Amino acid sequence: MAKMIHSMIRVLDEARSVDFYSKAFGLTVADRIAFPTFTLIYLSNPETGFELELTVNQDRIEPYALGDGYGHLAVSVNELRDEHARFTELGLNPGKVIELNRDGRLFALFFFVTDPDGYKIEVVQRNGRFQ
Repeated sequence: MAKMIHSMIRVLDEARSVDFYSKAFGLTVADRIAFPTFTLIYLSNPETGFELELTVNQDRIEPYALGDGYGHLAVSVNELRDEHARFTELGLNPGKVIELNRDGRLFALFFFVTDPDGYKIEVVQRNGRFQ
């Protein structure tokens, strides 16, 4: 059986991105591998074995076109409203908290935040299928 181990995004500024993911999600650099034309930075935390791989292409100066497919990363947290307040205090500009119900029951409580390169990250309360 396959095991998901990481997801990769391309970023322009390593320091800015590492700072954002550290502040927002407590991710730290697990590994950094430099190649002649690009660098791979693997971010993780003790909560999970899954990593976020940041790819920095050395000669890239223009922002990446992210498209309109609305793909996103998602992380789960214990207390969503507390995290929303923390993000706000850090100046990370989280979106509004959204409550999504189905069949009269809570399906998801979440908000989105945008990283420095424009990627959307869904922050969802641990509940039901979102653990």
